[in-house]
Amino acid sequence: MTLALPQQAGVPTLPPPSDDAALIKESLADPDRFAGLFDRHADEIHRYAARRLEDVTTADDVTAETFLVAFRKRARYDLRRTDARPWLYGIASNLISGHRRAEVRRLKALARQAPEPAAEFEERSAERVTAARLRPALAAALAGLSSAERDLLLLVAWAELTYEEAAQALGIPIGTVRSRLSRTRTKIRRSLESHA
Repeated sequence: MTLALPQQAGVPTLPPPSDDAALIKESLADPDRFAGLFDRHADEIHRYAARRLEDVTTADDVTAETFLVAFRKRARYDLRRTDARPWLYGIASNLISGHRRAEVRRLKALARQAPEPAAEFEERSAERVTAARLRPALAAALAGLSSAERDLLLLVAWAELTYEEAAQALGIPIGTVRSRLSRTRTKIRRSLESHA
């Protein structure tokens, strides 16, 4: 996904700065420079939204809205943070929360699905069979989490943010990230054991 902006004839195009903070800073004087941030991170944010929502159209909307909100709030961005991904994931997570009922409804529907029989997977690896069998139980476990727990877990597990980045994304202390993740993992483990 790219955002192409029209170029003025005779105006040289500057290469994007190497870090996001510099790009955001430049966009304050030249708003067109913000397109560089979109080009860098839109695909990643879209993959995360699509995985959470399992609806490409809604993920398209969430991605577009994420960058629109980011553009409007760019003057408040902490320029000491060279990587804008946690900030963008935080915005996306807040927007996904508007679709929370649909996400929980989808997870509960997935949890009700019976695991596929092992015979269908004879040609596949044992790991894939195990993952397929766990899918409904894992969906049930995710549906049973609070929105704060689910947001944090999925930012770390699916978006692969570090604890510090997840803390930035959600605006919570890193100690809270550690304790909340510990409680969440315990809940997931207990839920999976109850479905075994």
